Amino acid sequence: MIKRLVARSALAAALSIPLLAVAAAPVIAVFKSEYCGCCAAWVGHLKANGFAPRVANVPNPSDYRARGGIPDKLGSCHTATIGGYTIEGHVPAAEIKRLLAEKPKARGLAVPAMPLGSPGMEGPRQDPYDVLLVHADGKTTVFKHYN
Repeated sequence: MIKRLVARSALAAALSIPLLAVAAAPVIAVFKSEYCGCCAAWVGHLKANGFAPRVANVPNPSDYRARGGIPDKLGSCHTATIGGYTIEGHVPAAEIKRLLAEKPKARGLAVPAMPLGSPGMEGPRQDPYDVLLVHADGKTTVFKHYN
């Protein structure tokens, strides 16, 4: 009887681990062009950092930036949504996690353009760049500076 209880408990624990792992990975919806290699590299960065990206190849990713209330001047090559926030461009996973933990009243985060050295834009050179917090009024403040 005790052996059966132990076996059932072990089986239940083993079955719940994959469910907990899936539940722990935050789902992020990514809207990108089908042929953009840096967007695919950014999605890989998200996966490597514990996110579960759901990728949609769309004809015009900027439509999703507009829906999220991110000004065009902050545009990049892809847009994502998670937890009620819009993520524009090559935002590092660490800053998305921080955004979700702190829950500021904002539209989301943006890394304008495509700075070399940002996630998905790795290469021989690393340029400094800012991750911007986009407030409800469209104004921005620096959320994190990267050298």
